[in-house]
Amino acid sequence: MRSIRLRILAILAVLVIAGVVAWQLLPSDEVKNDPVAVGTTDVVTSLDPAGAYDAGSWAMYSNIYQSLMTFKSGAVVPEPDAAESCGFIGQKLQTYQCKLRDDLTFSNGRKVTAEDVKYSIERMIRIKTDVGPWVLFPSLKNVVADGRTITFNLTSRDATFPQKLATGAGSIVDRESYPADKLRKGNTVDGSGPYVLKSYRSGEIAELIPNTRYKGAVKKEGVPVTVHYYQKSSELLAAWNAKQLDVTHRELPPATLAELNPGDPDLRVTEADSAEIRNLVFNVRPGTPLADKKVRQAIASIIDRGPLVSNIYKSTVEPLYSLIPQGYIGHSTPFFDAYPTPDPARAEQLLKDAGVQTPVKINFGYRGGAETQAKEAEEIRRQLEEDGLFKIELHAVEWTKFQKEYAAGKYDAYTIGWLPDYPDPDTFSQPLVGRNNSLHNGYSSKKVDSLIGSTLQYSDRGRTAVDFKELQAQVGEDVPLVPLWQKKDYVVSTTDVSGSQYLSDGTGIWRLWELKRI
Repeated sequence: MRSIRLRILAILAVLVIAGVVAWQLLPSDEVKNDPVAVGTTDVVTSLDPAGAYDAGSWAMYSNIYQSLMTFKSGAVVPEPDAAESCGFIGQKLQTYQCKLRDDLTFSNGRKVTAEDVKYSIERMIRIKTDVGPWVLFPSLKNVVADGRTITFNLTSRDATFPQKLATGAGSIVDRESYPADKLRKGNTVDGSGPYVLKSYRSGEIAELIPNTRYKGAVKKEGVPVTVHYYQKSSELLAAWNAKQLDVTHRELPPATLAELNPGDPDLRVTEADSAEIRNLVFNVRPGTPLADKKVRQAIASIIDRGPLVSNIYKSTVEPLYSLIPQGYIGHSTPFFDAYPTPDPARAEQLLKDAGVQTPVKINFGYRGGAETQAKEAEEIRRQLEEDGLFKIELHAVEWTKFQKEYAAGKYDAYTIGWLPDYPDPDTFSQPLVGRNNSLHNGYSSKKVDSLIGSTLQYSDRGRTAVDFKELQAQVGEDVPLVPLWQKKDYVVSTTDVSGSQYLSDGTGIWRLWELKRI
């Protein structure tokens, strides 16, 4: 009896220990099912892809919407996503044709058709919002849908057209849920991307869950992700330090980024070469203080990138002297060649040649709420006012309002960051300095437009280098903008989350589906 009793006690002890172990394991399993929390200071201007052309909005679009084409991580040539196949018809590069997959559905359950694709592209161009992506398709003549075939007829050759279709501008919407001549309001979305938008509060939070209906280029199913939006880098840092986030991307404060150690065993740090750039843009419309290019050249003669790089951005950025950043075909340094060092005496002479009275008064706009951008604006003002040649009035404006106001010509000068839409130098030419460009600064040049057209002739992009260098030289002469810096991109995550490196891979796609707990 004693031995039986001991065996029973031993069994009970094992069961108790097993129960304790199970109780200890349960919370860990639950944690692994929690959504991955991502923090950013990016802003989603609009959930409607016809209404936004900015990094924050397009990062969201790449997850909740689907385009005919997409990019594999690190690729420069797009592949089909919503399409079964795509390609140019004939040798003229003026007819591009795609065959839509026949197994696609929107998150509301409605089947995706070729008519939806046609509707989405034509609607985006028709609505033509002041901050929309319609500027990417200046050569698109019409779109024809026939069965599952979509044909894009162009007025001129455009070798980059497939890449443009792979961006947020190519997002496919449900034609029965999105009005034809205005943007859709509200906080809901009907897309066919890898994720469904479960809930959304503008400027605060986006809850994403995997789209079980998705069919396309993405072969792995992601985990639930919650994106937290912060107005200030300091707020993002505070949330990170409070362990409220698993991943941060764009943008911790420069001082914090400068101190990151990729070898830190308690963090996963991705420091990626990036083509994110920042420009000082000039309103060149007739009648404005900067309409005369000599005045703009005077500013270019004064700007000193050194203090911006070292003091404001703590050497997390590099000086930029060209329209096209390092790492892209055709990169050159016309602004260094023409303005190698700050030269106030030269600036003064240029202003005399322009016949303007000094100090030249300039309204200067920048995104409000971003501490680093405020410091940057103050430094630029200091430089321009130091010798009494300019008088700068700064305006810090909320991002969405700021976009609309600079598009309307409210500011004489303003600073704008730029991320590539696709991995090709064209993304820094047509959208920034081409006719009807996205900067809305009134700049146009027949020579620049001709050079842009020339670069679009070649499927072999290496053949465009000479034209891109000539284009940049012309921009250095006209000075519709002054390049300021180019930066690396930083993604920081906790060690129990993998896949964060795919949020910054040079394609412009925010691959939230790569994130998972380990």
